[in-house]
This record gives sequence, structure tokens and C-alpha cells, in this order.
Amino acid sequence: MHRNGIHRRSLLGAGLFLTVGLSGHANAAWQGSAASSPDGKLQVMVGRDARWSVAYKGRPLLQPAKLGLRFADGRALCADAKLVKTSKRSVHDRWEPPVGIRKVYDHAGEELTAEFVCPDGFRFDVILRAYDCGAALRYVVHGKAGQAGEIAFVAEDTHFRFPAGTTVYASRDEGDFYASTPEAMGPVSDPLPTQAADAGGCADLPVTAILSDGTAALITESDRLHYPRAMLRAADGTKGELVVHTMRYPARANGPAGPDNPPPEHVFSLQPGQATPWRVVLVGANENELLENADLIPILATPNILGDVSWVKPGRAIRLRMPYTTKAGMELLDFAERHKLEYIEVDWHWYGNGTDDSDATVPIPGFDIQKIVAAGRDRGIGTILYVDREPVKKQLLDIVKTYQGWGVAGIKFGFVWEGTQQETDFLYEAVKVCGEHKLLVDLHDDLRPAGLERTLPNYITLEGVRGNEHFPTAKHNVTLPFTRNVAGPADYTICYAQERNRTTNAHQLALAAILYSPVMFLYWYDSPQKYAAGEWPELKWFDECPADWDETRALAGKIGEYAIVARRKGPRWFVGAATNESGRSLHLPLKFLGPGVWKASIYADGAETAPAYKTPVVISEREVTAADVLDLKLNAAGGQALLFTPAA
Repeated sequence: MHRNGIHRRSLLGAGLFLTVGLSGHANAAWQGSAASSPDGKLQVMVGRDARWSVAYKGRPLLQPAKLGLRFADGRALCADAKLVKTSKRSVHDRWEPPVGIRKVYDHAGEELTAEFVCPDGFRFDVILRAYDCGAALRYVVHGKAGQAGEIAFVAEDTHFRFPAGTTVYASRDEGDFYASTPEAMGPVSDPLPTQAADAGGCADLPVTAILSDGTAALITESDRLHYPRAMLRAADGTKGELVVHTMRYPARANGPAGPDNPPPEHVFSLQPGQATPWRVVLVGANENELLENADLIPILATPNILGDVSWVKPGRAIRLRMPYTTKAGMELLDFAERHKLEYIEVDWHWYGNGTDDSDATVPIPGFDIQKIVAAGRDRGIGTILYVDREPVKKQLLDIVKTYQGWGVAGIKFGFVWEGTQQETDFLYEAVKVCGEHKLLVDLHDDLRPAGLERTLPNYITLEGVRGNEHFPTAKHNVTLPFTRNVAGPADYTICYAQERNRTTNAHQLALAAILYSPVMFLYWYDSPQKYAAGEWPELKWFDECPADWDETRALAGKIGEYAIVARRKGPRWFVGAATNESGRSLHLPLKFLGPGVWKASIYADGAETAPAYKTPVVISEREVTAADVLDLKLNAAGGQALLFTPAA
């Protein structure tokens, strides 16, 4: 049978083997086994030689490249391994998340298990899945017959080999995204890695690739349990090829190993029968399709282990900053109530003596946190409390029991480390314990998502992004929707009418719909006093814009240039449009609205000003139908926010 460039030739042994002959493929007679997506457009293949590849629409997306792990003694797991058996099954997973980019996550695919045995009798499986919107791969290590105890490894050797002409977009830490060829990938991080950081040109996941024909792919991971976090680096000596780097240092540790920083973990261990994280390759005809299919990543993760999570609620938040007083907390609640915010967050140093390792259950003198929490609950506003890493390590159980007793809604962990297997285990246990005490978790600093929001749905958002507390460029903001924010929620911290903003105010409004975070922080550097004077009618957009969605559509966009994202909650559509440092006019067909007459409330850039943050927001209303096309004029570094409500 011939379909999409795949020639199915013969059945050998217990598995299905193929001779792959793809247009432009470097190896026209590469033998292996394949899983195919339900729509037949995507095939993911594994060869007898323990290489893998991905084809999309009859063309190579990933060319044959190495697979494997490396034992602690330096041996390669896949060296001389023999493929002894393959088997297939259909997979279909449907999940209704408590918060998400759409109401239901639903993906079907085909799974191929390839069983390998090494000359010394060590057995392992390569598991591949093909979905309409991407491919996934993981290993299951079984060991030798009768083997007991953990198996030690030092590295993972999963390679991703892109065709010539591919451009990758990568970043590190909380730095900008840089475009390069795969072999030149090695972005300068901001801040630079410390002595206690993984060096060698590593980039954090996700990495987005744009092929020469415009096809888009995003590499990330899912279901990272008891395993180091993955990075990517350029493979030695092979053009177009990236390879997984398993982290040896906890990200954001400062300086060399010492009393405050653990030594590097060069070895990680797996139990016989343990699966490694999924290596996920989201695929789309363009970068917009990546954004729409981001829900495949949590679908691949272990299902919810917490039981009833109906208490997990999304919302918008504003933070309370030093100096802390009970009066300031009550005034913040007043502001939150006026602007329909669901949460306030009390930020760092509200407890103990203000040091990182002080008692996180004792507020500073004169600050009645329990009064603020209780007053917020009476108004339907939850309180999130900041806690540094050190108290979490020392008194986690005391913290969660105390906060649950106070009626706190969640915890924001600050200055968190992530990367090594030990840190993966620590964070998993911390989030799990919080979930068992009905506390939401927002993790901050250099972290990356891996679908854990499905396993522990109280893990509602995380940082791991160059957010607006750093005042990034407009170009960066319209890169994020197709890179970091595809992999999972990003706590971006929107700032409005801020003198350090490098964008217009309408651009900041639009980000609330363009970016996804089930707890969306607004007014990051603000206090209620700022908005006490003057009129601020444009804030109605923030007042109305939700933080989770029944439907998500990427209407148009190009990575690093512009983005138009539409999200629906109930009967209303919220649309954000933003551009880089080039002003542009865009056409917005409204066919996504459906039948009937709609009222469009439009928050647009006013006359251009320098600096951009002084640009006023011009508000207008009009009636539209799905047959209409709106013309959007965006200033340089500008944007537009639109709310569509069914007309009465």
C-alpha cells in the first residue's frame, strides 16, 4: 500500500517492517516500523538500527537520527541492540481539565512499541505515538532478566535531525529567543549561566523549528517524573541535528557547588520498568497550528492523581508588595473587587523577619494576614501567599496545614530550582502535598512545563519565561505564543501604563488573550493608588477577560512578527492582536463568531507617541456579523484587544 510517500512492503517476525522511501529522504531504503496518525498525514518510525524519524504530509520532518541512553559506565544503551518485536495499538484520551485552553482535551493516535534486546541481555522498549498534530517518543527500561534495583545512567541520546533550511527559535533561563540554524543553536542566556549551570550551548525547552516550506514543529517534553529536566544542544558534527541534554545542575543555583548549592548530579537512576518522559514533537502546517494543539502535551502526562479537583479555580491576580500593612491589604481587596479579580497575592518577605529562610507561618509584626485572607474569602477573592524555597524545604507540612486552616487559596513558590532528578522529585512532592491540602501552586523562576498540570491539577501556572517584569521587546512578546507558551502556562506578569514598558498600552491589553495562564497576573508593578486619579475606561477589558477558556483559535500570526489569538468563554469571544516593532495593518475575518449579530468592543492604539507606553487607548463599539472583516491598525510595538458579545 502507498500513502503519503510511505511504502508498506512486508511483515517480518512479530512486527511490521517498512522500507521507507520519502521524497528527499537521505536514505531511500531505510527499514523500520511506523505508527501513523488517524488522518494519515504523520508517520513516526523506528528502525532496526535504533534510529527514528518523522514524516509529515509525505515529506521528512525529522530525518533518521540516533536514539538511546548512556549507562553510568559510558556504554550506549542502543549500541548493537536488536529489534526483536513490534506491536501496535490505538490510543484515545479525552480529558476535561478544571482549567485549560479549551473545555475538552481530546486526542487519538496510534502507538507502536518496539522491543529491543542488547547482546548482554538488557531489554528496553522504544514507544512511539503518532497523532494528527504531532509525534511522541519515550523509553521503557526493563534491564536484564531478574534484575532488581535502580539502573544508573548519565545521559539521554535522543536526537532530532531536521532537513536543510530549518530555522530554530531557542532561549535559555529567562532570556530572549534567538533564531539560528540547528547546528548553530547556542543562545546567549540572560542572565548568563553561573558556575553551577549546565554549559555547552544548551537551550531550554521548548524549541520551535520552522522548516523551509513553512511547516512548524515544537520540541518539548511531557510526563517528567523522577527524571532530570531536558535541554537541547547542537549535536556534534551533524548539520541540522539537536540532541537531548539531561540537566546536571539545578537551574538558577548561584555560584559553584557549596553549602547553598548542591553538587552536580552526573548520574540519574531508573527503576526496571520505568518509562522516561515523552519527547514531544508538535507539528503544524504553520506556527499557528502549534498554539491550537498545545493540549496534546498534558494529554500525554499521567492522569490526575489528586481525585476531586473541582476546587481548582482560574482567575486574574494582583500582588501586594512591601511595605506590608493590613490597611494596604484591605485596599488591595477593594481594588480587586472593583475590577472583578479573583485573586490577590501577597509577595515576598511578608513573613518572619524578612529573610529567605524565616518562618513562613508567622507574619511580620503588625501585618494581620489572617484578617486579609478572611476578608477576601467573604468577597469571593482568594489569597495566594509567596513562600521562598528554603521554608518549603524545611517546613512544608507545617506551611500547608497552617495556610489551609487560614483559608488561603494557594502558594507561590519563589526562587525555585529545577533540573536534576532530585529537584524533580522535590517539586513533585511539594506540589502534591499542596494539592492534598487544596492549595493552588504557582512556581516561579527558571522552570519549564512538562504536562504536570494534568497529573497535579493544582499546579496551575509557572514562570520560566521572560515576562513583563523584565520589560521585554514587542518582538519577544509575539514570539512567546509560538514558543514557550505552547509548552504550558506562562506567568508573564502584565504591566499596564508602566513607564518602563516597551509597548503600547493596547499591546499590554491584548496579551491577556494572546498568552495563556490560568492565574493571570495583572498590574504587576502597580498599586490601587495609581488608578485612583483620572478615568481608566480601558481597564474594563482586563475586568472582563477570563483566564481559562472553552475554545482557542490562532487566527493569524508569524513568529516574532505578529499574533492574533481568539479565545471563547461561554458566548463571548476575546481577541488579542499584537505586533513587533513594525506597525502593520491586518485583516480580521470574523467567520469564527458564528451566526447572529455581535457587539464588538474595540480597544485600539491611538495616535503614535514616543515612548510607546504613552500611547492612549481608543475605545469604540460597532455591530458586526460573521461575514464582516475588520481592519486592524496596529502601531509599532502596538496591539488591539477586541471583545465580541452576542447582541441582545
